[in-house]
Amino acid sequence: MRPGLTIGEFAALTHLSVRTLRRYHEAGLLEPAAVDRFTGYRYYSADQIPPAQVIHRLRELDVPLAEVKSILATDDPKRRTELIAGHLQRLEEQLDRTRSAVVSLRQLLRPDPADLKVELRSVPARTVAAVSDGVTLPDVLPWYAAAMAELDAVFPPAEHTGPPGGRYANELFTEGAGAVTVFRPVRSPHRAGRIEVLELPAIDLAVAVHHGPHDDIDVTYGRLGAWVVEHALAVDGPIYETYLVGPRDTDVPDAWRTEIGWPVFRVTPD
Repeated sequence: MRPGLTIGEFAALTHLSVRTLRRYHEAGLLEPAAVDRFTGYRYYSADQIPPAQVIHRLRELDVPLAEVKSILATDDPKRRTELIAGHLQRLEEQLDRTRSAVVSLRQLLRPDPADLKVELRSVPARTVAAVSDGVTLPDVLPWYAAAMAELDAVFPPAEHTGPPGGRYANELFTEGAGAVTVFRPVRSPHRAGRIEVLELPAIDLAVAVHHGPHDDIDVTYGRLGAWVVEHALAVDGPIYETYLVGPRDTDVPDAWRTEIGWPVFRVTPD
């Protein structure tokens, strides 16, 4: 009587190739139930089919072999779930980055500069409620979400006198870290927690509107920057964003509207 399933039979049942099964054996990831000491033939038991299928699914998700081994080695279901969840989170983040890159590339492959409408605007000085901090570029989105949530908690909609905005130091883009401010124009700005009362200076901006989700907002940034340089208007200073319609207004990303304001030489008001 045979000691179990041959490696070929086991490969057919688990959809793991013979070559892969041999590699997993050598790595100590999935050892055969028995190995014939004379022929070297590997034999597997039916009980090994479920763990082999788990390995197959994990490898389809690009879980590294070392992590697969850790997942299979632990007897703690909670720990096993944490290991798998951690990898899934990394995959989701990678998918988001890939999706953003695809959207941007599609926009860049069919540019239409004539579609970009730029307005030269003199923005008066404003007193706003704001949260400011030094932030690294990868942390901007979570930091922004937390700061806006804090502003919204202190200043309800009845207090709002305009859409929220952000001010981003050039170093954030050139060095990967810099000063960031998010703010709300409100009736009675006051301090609370991280919130401060901030005097935004009068400034002249070249303004363009980015339509839709922020996956390809860098394309609009680039087109606006090129327009400013072409018209010899650029000056040093932070970039301003105004969130006319955003995730706090609608859960339909295609409806989002973000104004990007690039500092320019003073223009004559209309």
